[in-house]
Amino acid sequence: MKKWLLRWVLMTLALVLAAGITSMLGLKMSADTSSSTAILRLVLAALSLGFLNATVGTVAKLIALPLNCLTLGLVSLLINAGILYWVGTFKLGLVVGDFLAAFVGSLFYSGIATILTTTLTDD
Repeated sequence: MKKWLLRWVLMTLALVLAAGITSMLGLKMSADTSSSTAILRLVLAALSLGFLNATVGTVAKLIALPLNCLTLGLVSLLINAGILYWVGTFKLGLVVGDFLAAFVGSLFYSGIATILTTTLTDD
């Protein structure tokens, strides 16, 4: 249970960092961290992002597997960006302006999440 909770907090941190880096690049993506309720809404955004990636994302990647093989994984990046863009429409403190911001944000999100989970979750 503690490991799951730590991973959830790390994914929220990765989401905030990815939104900050993406907005510094001039793209329309931001995460609201102005109050404690806004941070709780971001935690819900991270939970919904993880849930949608695990369910809808997996099914979409399975359906698009032949096309994904032909494009050497580009379709998976587009599916991840689409799910991030979709979560941005939930009004949970994460604002994603357009698909390009979602694409760049999903690249940063996955990279930051990988770095955080591999360096901070030792058993």
